[in-house]
Amino acid sequence: MAKKTYILDTSVYLTDATALTSFQNNDIVVPFKVLEEVDKHKKRQDGVGTNARSFIRSLDSLRDKGSLHSGIRIAKGKGILFVVSAETSPLDMSIADNEIITVALEQKNKNPRRKVIVVSRDINMRVKCDALGLPTEDYVMGQVVKNTENLYSGYKTHLVDDQTIDQFYAGEKIYLDKEDIKLFQNHFILLVSSANDKKTALARFYDYSKPLKRINGEFKKGIWGVKPRNKEQNFCLDLLMDPNVKVVTLVGKAGSGKTLLAIASGLAQVVEGDKRTIYKRLIVSRPIQPLGKDIGYLPGTMEEKMTPWLAPIQDNLRHLMANDKETLAMYMAQGTIEIEALTYIRGRSISNAYIIIDEAQNLTAHELKTIITRVGENTKVVLTGDIDQIDNVYVDETSNGLAYAVEKFKAHDISGHVTLVKGERSKVATLAAKIL
Repeated sequence: MAKKTYILDTSVYLTDATALTSFQNNDIVVPFKVLEEVDKHKKRQDGVGTNARSFIRSLDSLRDKGSLHSGIRIAKGKGILFVVSAETSPLDMSIADNEIITVALEQKNKNPRRKVIVVSRDINMRVKCDALGLPTEDYVMGQVVKNTENLYSGYKTHLVDDQTIDQFYAGEKIYLDKEDIKLFQNHFILLVSSANDKKTALARFYDYSKPLKRINGEFKKGIWGVKPRNKEQNFCLDLLMDPNVKVVTLVGKAGSGKTLLAIASGLAQVVEGDKRTIYKRLIVSRPIQPLGKDIGYLPGTMEEKMTPWLAPIQDNLRHLMANDKETLAMYMAQGTIEIEALTYIRGRSISNAYIIIDEAQNLTAHELKTIITRVGENTKVVLTGDIDQIDNVYVDETSNGLAYAVEKFKAHDISGHVTLVKGERSKVATLAAKIL
């Protein structure tokens, strides 16, 4: 197979710091502009900043083996790495992408017999390369499913005999056969009568050797004033209130109730005086993923800077506390409730806690692993988010941390997942999520 030359743009290294080792025995050219662009991100306190720093350290370690200008073998069985500056170009060189494209065009002209490929996570970058006759590829990392339709939903419909429904409601033990339906542990099922499709029953599957559990609306009266309004919300509470399920993932559009249900269940299992108290602390967090300017542009102390990102969490807590700000402030002062930026959770080891990571779709798979591996004894982790509403440019619907967790944990008995499909916030919010 003919050797190729790959030019990876900045977005690739900020997505995966180890990308240099992902192209077999092919050479990699790093435009000098990429080094400048990566340097701008190295002080960020998130996964992008971590990748920027790791990539810079990788290049520095390679310098021990030779010169980045002359070329260095990346590793045994890998290609040669060069750092190259762009020369002259008809393109506007004040634009970073154009300078990277210029390096690719120059490499192509210097060695016309070798295929030069530009790798970028930026769609417009790939379009520009194609317009200039440069082969281009996306950098796919951590893609757990081909598309969102294939993502595990945690719920299935299963046709059964009419008498099976009657037996199930009568309290008889009902088992399923793996030849009839493929299920994962903690899978939820809507049993439908083959004689009458309106005759149904909700159940939770544990194992083929164990009987189905009936979802009989035990939380109908609500948890901390929050009542389930549809079957998916019933499924959520069944998982959230089960101490044996240590990792819960909830995916749903805005207004589906995922965050409110998670926080209400957390309060019920943390706040003293509730008979269901299991954990000592409720920790709620979310990644810092601004839609506009980064946190450094905001005035004030670190705590004041965090307010815009943590405000949605505080809104939910105030709602559950019936706007009792004094009680909420007391719980926070005692450390019973913690609202913290995800950046400051990653270095901790957390035990006896109920942890909620909101907006988890903005995490990378690596960030998610970093967080979950900090979990200590008697701790539950709940990940919530909407995979169709991603603000992190370095992940997409199929490679983000939430989707990664859903697929990787689905076969394990200590985890459970529910996809919420119906909006319950208001008619306006439901319609907006659907049509906008």
